[in-house]
Amino acid sequence: METAKLEHYLAYQPRPFTRAERDQVTILFGGLHWRVERLIQGAMGNLGYRSQVLPTATKEDLLTGRELADIGQCCPTSFTTGNLANVLRREIQQQGAEEIAKKYVYVTAGACGACRFGQYHQSYELALRNAGLDSFRMFLLAQNGLEQGAAEGGGLELNLPFTLGAIWAVIVGDLIQDLEYQIRPYEVNPGETERVAKESVEYLHGIFNRSPVNGMGKWSAPLWYVGTNRFVDALREVRRRFDEIKVDRLRVKPVVKITGEFYLQTVEGEPNYNIHRWLESEGAEVYPAAITIWLDYLMRLAGQDYEDHIGIDRYARLKVGGIKAGQGLLRWTYNRMRKALGDLPHEMPDQREIRALAAPYYHSRLNGGEGDMLVGKALWAYHHKKAHMTCELSPYSCMPNTMSVGAMAAVTGKYPDMLYAPLEIKGDAEVHALSRCQMILTEAKRRAQREFEDTLKINGITLEQARELLENSPEMKHATYRVPRLGAAGTAANLVHHLAAKAKS
Repeated sequence: METAKLEHYLAYQPRPFTRAERDQVTILFGGLHWRVERLIQGAMGNLGYRSQVLPTATKEDLLTGRELADIGQCCPTSFTTGNLANVLRREIQQQGAEEIAKKYVYVTAGACGACRFGQYHQSYELALRNAGLDSFRMFLLAQNGLEQGAAEGGGLELNLPFTLGAIWAVIVGDLIQDLEYQIRPYEVNPGETERVAKESVEYLHGIFNRSPVNGMGKWSAPLWYVGTNRFVDALREVRRRFDEIKVDRLRVKPVVKITGEFYLQTVEGEPNYNIHRWLESEGAEVYPAAITIWLDYLMRLAGQDYEDHIGIDRYARLKVGGIKAGQGLLRWTYNRMRKALGDLPHEMPDQREIRALAAPYYHSRLNGGEGDMLVGKALWAYHHKKAHMTCELSPYSCMPNTMSVGAMAAVTGKYPDMLYAPLEIKGDAEVHALSRCQMILTEAKRRAQREFEDTLKINGITLEQARELLENSPEMKHATYRVPRLGAAGTAANLVHHLAAKAKS
């Protein structure tokens, strides 16, 4: 009887990506929303990198991920591993496996912690091996480091110019997304907002691609990013383009805040059942999740860790101060660019308030996934009337998100009028998830309508009178006109308050 040959496990060790290869090798990346991906591509091109954004994952990718990787992985991993494998398979059919291993490398985020995100790279490794791509090169970008040095071979340098370019791309991309989602539900000419958004992102891609960062030193690049008006001026031009869009903000729509696991709340496509567009098709205004807030949260976690080491680490207080300075710089940059867009995009929540709101329900040191931020953001949106309901997108069997959903049971027990829709995303249970969301969305629609009608009564006007006041203020029909928040969650209700106040003044 022949015995099976035993093979020892060998840890994945990619072949070096050398500096000399940079002009011939394409870096694959993805997993964010398309605006940020395109702008990061521009920033990378400016530094001399060839890059290609992976297409948004599909259900076909989900099945491939389940086939090639471990069965214990969560929904995002199945989508992303399958997506990478299918892209490479298609390229192999045209060029062969050996050429693909030479011409492409994959860069993805990595971490450790209380969720399977810390093992994502092992799922990718297993999938690549099972797809016959053992020699394909993959590199991890730690989510908590600005200056990580060069990968082996020096072909990929994770330095300050690279990292800051990506962060500025995230900020600008988030602002464009927020602007787009606030305008599209109210556009008079369907499709106009999407067209302008795509044109604006291409324009901004050029701004990043042609910036003077390439060739700057380690410290001159940060100083340039902080001091330049290049992106502020570009966003003023973007605002001018969006301003041409005509809107009707007297349409009553419930506002739905999106929260959840990082990938599922960020991506726009089949991995989350196209939830953003589905909500819009059901008559809602979507309040998207900003990646910038995730960056702020990561800095807050680092600061907490240093705070816990005060009295143990002699430099802990200094490190805490550095983290707070970094958070201040991030917020200052975001607000500066937000102002260039007329302050129309939503403001960033204060991480200290988020932590304080969540504290009675979720310990701030349980930091897997989004930790206490999921609970804190839901309470922040509720108390400040930022939305009529919160929709949380959680991967099937994801431990940190399961914990947050459990904590939210106590929150909704204390605030029974809070509309909260936790959706467990499996990737192939669309009808179940969307029907669950639709039940809660129906109540959100009722509340938005009641809020609007109550606003008309409070101000002593009818809908017809409100429309007449709007006709007399044509500037309010422009997409970039900022309707002040005057105590209501809905855009239409705030506009009625604003119209009535202006008529009385």
